[in-house]
Amino acid sequence: MRTVLMVAEKPSLAQSIAKILSRGNMSSRKGLNGACSVHEYTGSFMGQSAHFKMTSVCGHVMTLDFIGKYNSWDKVDPAELFSKAPTEKKEANPKLTMVKFLQVEGRRCDCIVLWLDCDKEGENICFEVLDAVLPVMNKPPSTERTIYRAKFSSITDTDICNAMNHLGEPNRNEALSVDARQELDLRIGCAFTRFQTKYFQGKYGNLDSSLISFGPCQTPTLGFCVERHDKIQSFKPETYWVLKAKVNPEKESSLTLDWDRVRVFDREIAQMFLNITKVAKEAKVESVSKKEKVKQRPLALNTVEMLRVASSALGMGPQHAMQIAERLYTQGYISYPRTETTHYPENFDLKGCLRQQANNPYWAETVKALLSEGINRPRKGHDAGDHPPITPMKAATEVELGGDGWRLYEYITRHFIATVSADCKYLQTNISFSIGPERFTCVGKVVTSPGFTEIMPWHSIALEESLPCCEKGDLFPVGEIKLLEMQTSPPDYLTEAELITLMEKHGIGTDASIPVHINNICQRNYVTVESGRRLKPTNLGIVLVHGYYKIDAELVLPTIRSAVEKQLNLIALGKANYHQVLEHTLDIFKRKFHYFVDSIAGMDELMEVSFSPLAATGKPLSRCGKCHRFMKYIQAKPSRLHCSHCDDTYSLPQNGTIKLYKELRCPLDDFELVLWSSGSRGKSYPLCPYCYNHPPFRDMKKGMGCNECTHPTCQHSLSMLGIGQCVECENGVLVLDSTSGPKWKMACNKCNVIVHFFENAHKVRVSPDTCDLCDAALVDVDFNKAKSPLPGDETQHAGCVFCDPVFQDLVELKHAAMRHPMHRGGQGKRQGRGRGKGRRPGGRPNPKKPKDKMAALAAYFV
Repeated sequence: MRTVLMVAEKPSLAQSIAKILSRGNMSSRKGLNGACSVHEYTGSFMGQSAHFKMTSVCGHVMTLDFIGKYNSWDKVDPAELFSKAPTEKKEANPKLTMVKFLQVEGRRCDCIVLWLDCDKEGENICFEVLDAVLPVMNKPPSTERTIYRAKFSSITDTDICNAMNHLGEPNRNEALSVDARQELDLRIGCAFTRFQTKYFQGKYGNLDSSLISFGPCQTPTLGFCVERHDKIQSFKPETYWVLKAKVNPEKESSLTLDWDRVRVFDREIAQMFLNITKVAKEAKVESVSKKEKVKQRPLALNTVEMLRVASSALGMGPQHAMQIAERLYTQGYISYPRTETTHYPENFDLKGCLRQQANNPYWAETVKALLSEGINRPRKGHDAGDHPPITPMKAATEVELGGDGWRLYEYITRHFIATVSADCKYLQTNISFSIGPERFTCVGKVVTSPGFTEIMPWHSIALEESLPCCEKGDLFPVGEIKLLEMQTSPPDYLTEAELITLMEKHGIGTDASIPVHINNICQRNYVTVESGRRLKPTNLGIVLVHGYYKIDAELVLPTIRSAVEKQLNLIALGKANYHQVLEHTLDIFKRKFHYFVDSIAGMDELMEVSFSPLAATGKPLSRCGKCHRFMKYIQAKPSRLHCSHCDDTYSLPQNGTIKLYKELRCPLDDFELVLWSSGSRGKSYPLCPYCYNHPPFRDMKKGMGCNECTHPTCQHSLSMLGIGQCVECENGVLVLDSTSGPKWKMACNKCNVIVHFFENAHKVRVSPDTCDLCDAALVDVDFNKAKSPLPGDETQHAGCVFCDPVFQDLVELKHAAMRHPMHRGGQGKRQGRGRGKGRRPGGRPNPKKPKDKMAALAAYFV
């Protein structure tokens, strides 16, 4: 029996596909990474009996990054990132150990079927999966095919079974186009971002953004917003005049007429027209025309239109709308939500999709009428050759989906029903009048067949004034003629919907990446989202775009990125060489980068007007170890300390509070220590600003606080306050937080584990002695006599936090409440030091963590 491994893009997708193919007769188990399940069943594959293993990844398995040393902002010239800096594929999420998981499940499999999303990113993930799995699969005979690609657009029985019966091959060219985009965006984005971030954050203290980022797509996206802002700022209103006339066809009614000249900008001429029309007492009917007109039903729905409507009508940001659409897709409610196509293929089962909606109370009557009378073939739209338009695939209720999920599903369903409905038909009547020598017109519309507007009432024909029955030559008394003075008004800020339209028109981003680029400029504090989801540029966004225009307009105009996107599409079609496109594009941007660096003074002049120098920003906090003057604490992201006398800036841990630490000084450099804290439920630790930026010992890295410092005698270091190896992570050490009393705690200096102990103790000190059982440092605890939990009214006790029976009820393990990683240097696995591995400075052995001891600790910390 052959073993067939099948891989989908998300765990929920894998489960849905396995259920359909196995007809529910499958067994499921958790994979070794805990995030992905494996669903197994037996069946037939290519005419032979087979054992199927269906599992998934969680998006991209790998991500592109520079090799180690080129990730250091301080040691690498950004210009080297264009060509000299080698890149490598790294696991996108190391904690998921996805490569190992795939290799375990793929070992000794005979074939692989790839069920990744059917777009360019999905094709790229196909090859990431193959790179991991092929080395461990059974080697086939040279002529036997083992790699298969499933193409599908919805999670329905019909589509999934059809995909399984018509398996193809993964598309290498489409995967290469994604590789090219990733490398271009990495090299170009990092080079410009690193240079301008370091340059401007080293000069200005109130930029209010932790990263002054540049992106080949992100920056033109911001450019559209700033271009509209500039039009608003430079707009000069003009006064104009309009003639308004009313006639009275009957005694009790009046009809408002529109002036055929529309408006004039000269007051004297406007007054002349008013004077000559005021003489006339009657309005004469010059012509009456009636014409049947049609308002066409909408084209089938693609991604860009869905995002536009979600923003303008539903009030959802593009990123949020895309996340909801993906969830609806993986749950089987809609077809694949990333598509550029607005044309249904001839064999698409429109009636089948419509029947699914026949019992929904909101549109059941409309659907049943369409099914009985016959549906209209959707309008012929654009066929991009990727996926069918976004279509509801099964019925749903508001209770099932709830909130935004239901609102988006409802719109998609109504839009689909509208595409197979009739056009809206109406009769338009135009009556032309003359009052003196001037012509006026009024228009009336009467709906003769509402068509699709029944299901999309917001598109219905607006009610107009009812027009009188009249013929050419009829006369009506003039009721009123007046001259209105008005002013031209400026355009409003771009809405997200308008921005999406501009991005699509100019080829900036793809249907999948457009929401990401818009989200990025919001997160970077380049624009703010105002009421009506309008995007208003911030000072920083405006200055950046004006600076790019001043130095090199092509950095912000959409033309160059649009040209690059066309080249990437040619790679996907196999019509352009991957390496040549990459080399040519990087060469262009490398030249632009050097010119940008040489001309940065032009942007700096603009920055000076809007932002304050570092020396004039922040408030005095701690003393510099070099000049002993107070350094200023700058709270605006990224928070940092600046010594105006030495003209030095020191970065700090982010996403927490910073305050002076008891005016204590570092014994190495005489800088005053500061205390970082993530809040009462989080962690805190002291740090020396100089050591944090310039590690004093070889085994330390930039971004380490005193809780990771290996100084052998400093009272704040890991050597003096470290207690024992972390009970959860591999390299962390639990360190006493000496500022936490009377609610004492120790916290891991790597992960977010916190151990609360000895509440209401007067003093807690780390002893130089160690535990005989686990080698952890002993602690000396001194309780207040009135609140001592120790037996026999004792107030002092020394023992091991992990092993001492007296301390057992006084210890509680928790996890720190943290919104973000503490700081750059505090995450990930680093080689142990101090008490974490080997021997601690000063010769004391480090705490052991034997398997039987871990079992005891797991039970102990419940």
